[in-house]
This record gives sequence, structure tokens and C-alpha cells, in this order.
Amino acid sequence: MSATGEDARDYALSLPETSEQFAWGMPTFRVAGKLFLTLPEAETSMAVRCPIVDRDELVVAEPGKFWIASHEAGNAWVRARLAALDDRAELEAIILDSWRQAAPRHLLDDQR
Repeated sequence: MSATGEDARDYALSLPETSEQFAWGMPTFRVAGKLFLTLPEAETSMAVRCPIVDRDELVVAEPGKFWIASHEAGNAWVRARLAALDDRAELEAIILDSWRQAAPRHLLDDQR
């Protein structure tokens, strides 16, 4: 299965208090107003929140799947090639992890 931008959009919008906006020439997704996902490169990839240490490990371990955009090098974001993801479960896990990093505490408590 090759993930698509539409798969990412559908899952992101299923998460509580998520909205889609168009910014910087691409679709962006926010939880309670806080950015957690973008769909750059004609929706063939996604950018998500990821702690820098984890991000760097992902890029080294799976460079065909993950990379760091030069303008995001100092930030806790990573890019993922949608077509390289293993399945829908991997796509959803990545998006959910990013959503959790941006979501307010009351939403996280509801998700347990």
C-alpha cells in the first residue's frame, strides 16, 4: 500500500480539534490552533513534529523514507515520503505522534 496525501488528510482530520488550513502554499493541519502536519511537495510527502534526537535517528536508519528539509534543520520536524511508508498503520502512527506533541493536555487525557 502506498500512502497518499488524501490518506494523511483523512486521518489527521479524524483527530479531535483538528482543522485544515492552506498556508505557505500547502495544506497544513493544526490541533487547537497548533501546527502538527503539513503536506508539501504536491502532497507526496508530509512534515511532522518529531523530537530532534528521534528525528536524527529516523533519518539515519531509514534515509529512503525520512529526511530533514534544510529550513527545518534546527527545528523538531521531519519529512516522510508517503510512498515509502509501509502501510496505513505506519502513516497513522506517525501522524498521531505528531498530533500528541501539539495537542493541549485536556485532549491527551481524553485519548488515554
